[in-house]
Amino acid sequence: MIKASLHFLTFFFFIQICSAQNSVVINTEGGNHVISKHIYGHFAEHLGRSIYGGFYVGENNTTIPNTNGVRNDIIAALRKLKIPNLRWPGGCFADTYHWKDGIGPKDKRPTMINNWWGGVTEDNSFGTHDFLNMCEALGAEPYLAANVGGGTVQELTDWVQYVNFDGKSPMADLRRQNGREKPWKVKFWGVGNEAWGCGGNMRPEYYSDLYRKYATFIADWSNTGGLFRIASGANSADYNWTEVLMKNIPINMLGGVALHHYSVINWNEKGSSTDFTDDQYFTTMKSALFMDSLIIKHTAIMDKYDPRKRVALVVDEWGGWYEVEKGTNPGFLYQQNTMRDAMIAGVTLNIFNNHSDRVRIANLAQAVNVLQAVILTDKEKMILTPTYHVMEMYNVHQNATLLPLTIKTNDYTLGNRKLPAVSASASRDSLGVTHVSLTNIDPNNSQDISVELKGGKYSGVTGRILTSNKLRDFNSFDNPDKIKPAVFRGATLKANTLSVKLPPFSVIVLELK
Repeated sequence: MIKASLHFLTFFFFIQICSAQNSVVINTEGGNHVISKHIYGHFAEHLGRSIYGGFYVGENNTTIPNTNGVRNDIIAALRKLKIPNLRWPGGCFADTYHWKDGIGPKDKRPTMINNWWGGVTEDNSFGTHDFLNMCEALGAEPYLAANVGGGTVQELTDWVQYVNFDGKSPMADLRRQNGREKPWKVKFWGVGNEAWGCGGNMRPEYYSDLYRKYATFIADWSNTGGLFRIASGANSADYNWTEVLMKNIPINMLGGVALHHYSVINWNEKGSSTDFTDDQYFTTMKSALFMDSLIIKHTAIMDKYDPRKRVALVVDEWGGWYEVEKGTNPGFLYQQNTMRDAMIAGVTLNIFNNHSDRVRIANLAQAVNVLQAVILTDKEKMILTPTYHVMEMYNVHQNATLLPLTIKTNDYTLGNRKLPAVSASASRDSLGVTHVSLTNIDPNNSQDISVELKGGKYSGVTGRILTSNKLRDFNSFDNPDKIKPAVFRGATLKANTLSVKLPPFSVIVLELK
């Protein structure tokens, strides 16, 4: 009997220890950094059905409601998402794109072959005016990626003058001739894309000098530094690239340094977007969580040269990358979007929020019909993906003050491998409302979490949850609302402590007043 009681006590204390591992402590009176809304940016490349058949269906389309050829339903959905910025025209496409081919009468614009993405003919019917007017309709800042690999300094300076100069000049006059009186005042400019790869296979030393040259000639005319110039940054863990750029480019010439990282199983065998194994899920989430380590290490390098953190780390390509859907063009990168993608979005946005002192711009790849898209279309039909819903739930963090937190979490295990099951971030908005976002990536186990609200005085908690019956569930054109946010009732508030029960593979955003 005594031996049995000891076994019971051992088991009891084991359960207590395990259940106590999930804890979050939030300093609700702290916070020195604002979570820039631009962390929640998006990306639209001339790739597959992102632009043509996605955003843009043409001015003469009578079956799909549109304004100047741009789908009204997409504009409405992205406005609800509070999309802060949109990057265009690439991607790899940017370093083959000549912007003057996309202005003027559409029937007189030259065509080109999109060699990067499917070898299709690009007719340039969607160009600078179309994109910048669309950004105005979205209420989003345009982020233009300039052609450095296949262009010239003169071509870029002409583009800056065309879209930004309000006085009399050849390019400003050409803009007016093409129907736009006032300039758009574009702030964000990417000086090339993936210069280490499709942007020219350059060495960082060579690109650093090239960047200095381009950046010199695209300064604004008032010399106030009003343009935010972004250098083509590292491919994932290429820390030497960041080191060379930060060492060789004067800080006053840099607005930001880019970083690209995709959550991928294996670049040679990326796996299906919907029919994935438990092992493939684990590997994908390990890659997504690696973003935290990447940001820490790239930030440490930047801190050596820029301790005041004047230069932003710009993660302008991130997301899940799988094999294309069967029967689709391999060069179009069209993939479905499951609860796995919601997990990628949840943990990644928590990471960005928590590093918002250095990460101030980011762009999910991509917005419509490409990679981890928030919107998928099929002719007149449109669906919102699980990733869309996560970003809509998280937009409460935009321009809010980051609240420091510490987290202790159980492990999500597969065999002898393990990952942290729970991630979190928290913020306080301009009205004093606190929001806490929690993601449980464990596909099998719920997580009980104790959240201590240090210093806060709250009277109530409400919440929303995104989850589904199966990890591999997705929204289809036949069942577009299978996955959507619902009211969350699994959080209770007592004194200054929240008790939260997180279901498997779920994303939750709590609001405290």
